[in-house]
Amino acid sequence: MKLMSFRRPDGSPSWGIVKNEGVIDCGHLAPGLKHALWAMTSLAERATAHPDYRLSEIRHLPVVPDPDKIICVGLNYMTHIKEGGREPPPKPIIFARFANSQVGHGAPLVRPNASETFDYEGELAVVIGTRCRHVAKADVGRVIAGYACYNEGSVREFQRHSAQFTPGKNFYHSGAFGPWMVTAEEAGDITKSHLITRLNGQEVQHATVDDLCFDIPTLIEYITTFTQLEAGDVIVTGTTGGVGAYHKPPLWMKPGDTVEVEVSAVGVLRNTVVGEG
Repeated sequence: MKLMSFRRPDGSPSWGIVKNEGVIDCGHLAPGLKHALWAMTSLAERATAHPDYRLSEIRHLPVVPDPDKIICVGLNYMTHIKEGGREPPPKPIIFARFANSQVGHGAPLVRPNASETFDYEGELAVVIGTRCRHVAKADVGRVIAGYACYNEGSVREFQRHSAQFTPGKNFYHSGAFGPWMVTAEEAGDITKSHLITRLNGQEVQHATVDDLCFDIPTLIEYITTFTQLEAGDVIVTGTTGGVGAYHKPPLWMKPGDTVEVEVSAVGVLRNTVVGEG
């Protein structure tokens, strides 16, 4: 199944099941997508219904608009580690994003007035399906609800103010999460998926997910050692080589640009870029 959060034509928020070119509205079943992730069997039964809206009629919200946690991983693709001239880190590099730093598919990414160093980072997001703690690598399959595309728009100048990445990763509406979540069962072996970023139609990043330095089971085992994850929490697993900061000259996103992040087992997340108003 493909699951998404959206605004109905009247502007009210909801969530539902993507079917063909439409969405089955499930807003009456639970207050939000994160509250329904444990009930996949019931959702599969609901998926037999006819769509309530065409995708062209609704506005995409971030897949999970209100996660308890968005946990991001830095320097986690070997190609990205190598392009920066670094050695693989001994442990995962972890930082956090805030929910209001992200938008859904089709919504504008906002380049802040504070800096022009606005970079793309195509990533795979893992959506957690149940409360969990101390999850062993062999058991991660039971806690993953599905996968989505993520563009972790980064303001490099602010990211480099100190050893802490948080300021550069949390500008308002600087990242994107969507267009929907594909359930783990439908996605299959996610490590074989291609992760591709395009800026104005030009491919700027391309790798397969098996290029991860710390794979998804390792990340979940590590993260659940220090925190309890909740249904709807998001792990953004890192970006691959080709980020704009390492182009010569640097390739920053600017107003008027269109950026796409594709994960072959999921779909394509597409956003335009605007200046801060």
